[in-house]
Amino acid sequence: MSELAARLAARIEAEGPMRLDAWMAACNAHYYASHDPLGVAGDFITAPEVSQLFGEMIGGWIGDLWLRAGSPSPVRLVELGSGRGTLLRDAARLLGRVPGFSDACRLALVEGSPVLRAAQADLAAIWPTQWHERFEAVPDDAPLILVANEFFDALPVRQYLGDGQERAVGLAGGGFAAATLPAAEGPGQWSPEGEALAAAIAGRLALQGGAALIIDYGHDGGVAGDTLQALKRHAMVDPFSAPGDHDLSAHVDFARLAAAATGVAVHGPATQGQFLVRLGIEARAERVRRQHRPAEAAEVMAGLARLVMPGQMGALFKAMALTGGGWPEPAGFAAS
Repeated sequence: MSELAARLAARIEAEGPMRLDAWMAACNAHYYASHDPLGVAGDFITAPEVSQLFGEMIGGWIGDLWLRAGSPSPVRLVELGSGRGTLLRDAARLLGRVPGFSDACRLALVEGSPVLRAAQADLAAIWPTQWHERFEAVPDDAPLILVANEFFDALPVRQYLGDGQERAVGLAGGGFAAATLPAAEGPGQWSPEGEALAAAIAGRLALQGGAALIIDYGHDGGVAGDTLQALKRHAMVDPFSAPGDHDLSAHVDFARLAAAATGVAVHGPATQGQFLVRLGIEARAERVRRQHRPAEAAEVMAGLARLVMPGQMGALFKAMALTGGGWPEPAGFAAS
């Protein structure tokens, strides 16, 4: 039994079943502090790792919005959970062509993992960069353009079962297993921490100006049921086994995030496929394809399909934007 597992078992023995959100928080804090989870050799692959096209589209989205907002300087570009920094490196190829952006940009990376901070270190050669443990520590001295790609899905959720019970984690058979606690709410699954973060982001946008782009897998309201999952080496595993050794995530409820984001304009959600196609990803893919030999060109088009096709990431993943007062409507949400 690992040190984390021993601590969690001792807590449950002393206090009784552990609420699911507390379990997720403890497990994911350990996991992200000690693992590089991304890529073929890791546990899962995010959209920036699928194709350079994704980060380039986000870079174009940022640059277009910044220009139409009047090119404020300075502007603080914020990414929540940057992973290896792949999205921003790809975005920088587009943003480097936007007149004035590089001089205006101050990068703030919200990343608690020392492993991933090390992987992001070279971003400081592109823009002046600061790292922060939490969003609340990001300076409030300039407009924000914030990107959160596959960040909210890893925030702890509570699951209400609809029969006076809430999902918890207990001990059984020498290990951990699903248990319950009494609860009045339900049925449903949601993330109080995620909603609090959405409210905090909206508060900063209302105060400072700017925009936020949230992309994640999830749904737009309704009762989601149990969407908790654990991934290890790209395969589903028991979320209550080997705590801290695999990624825990759950579907994001975009309707609840939108409701929490008071005082700002909400755009979307759109499906990821709709959003990227409206940004011009198909034309960009064609240009990139023409620059490569047949084998590499086929990889470009396969990456495009994975990002936008409904049977892959295109429909399950959603995109939603928030904008503060006076900021223009962002690209990618109005049907052409």
